[in-house]
Amino acid sequence: MTSIVLGDDHAVFVESLVGVLVGQGFRVPAVARSLAGTIEAVRRHRPDICLLGRRFSDGDGISAIAHVIAVSPATRVLILAADGDNDAMRRAVRLGAAGYMHKTCGIRKLVHALERVIDGAVVLDAPRAATSVRSDVSEARRLAAHLTARERECLGLLVEGLDTPAMTVRLGVSTTTVRSHVQALLTKLGVHSRLEAATFAVRYDLVDHDQHGPEGRTKTG
Repeated sequence: MTSIVLGDDHAVFVESLVGVLVGQGFRVPAVARSLAGTIEAVRRHRPDICLLGRRFSDGDGISAIAHVIAVSPATRVLILAADGDNDAMRRAVRLGAAGYMHKTCGIRKLVHALERVIDGAVVLDAPRAATSVRSDVSEARRLAAHLTARERECLGLLVEGLDTPAMTVRLGVSTTTVRSHVQALLTKLGVHSRLEAATFAVRYDLVDHDQHGPEGRTKTG
């Protein structure tokens, strides 16, 4: 049973969400209404996921991401925010968050996001201005156009949440080769981590969803 520590300063929202999550089969060992309390709860319970709000009396939830990960490295942090701040979403991912969801996303979408986070995926759901989207998508596709076919495959596997050993098996190449391809795609996309690369690909729909065969193997043809 997936365990979730919930940190949010809105009492009514927290109480309602806990009931819903438990009803959906999750375990919620602790809730906290401050950043300090959330970090302590994560340290004590070592949950699978920390579902973290943004606004607390003692600071911004995004600023606590690194602290949460530090006290429980295996815990995945999913920001649940009431705003559509794209810069905040990018900053959260750079700091190690596994996702950024809007509080209006709905319980079905949130549950799906939690399941994907557990599977190692990066999930994003934040409103964006249409003009900004068009501009950013154009730039993202320009950068992605410089990727080789193999680098695109590696990017797709990062989106799936695969680590280096799993990628070597899927692609049938050495660890050194996988790392070389990954480093090349990070450089070409202008990102600094595998998580950021996966987020970038999901956000701008850079991965060919038809590249995987019916048996889950990547087509190279």
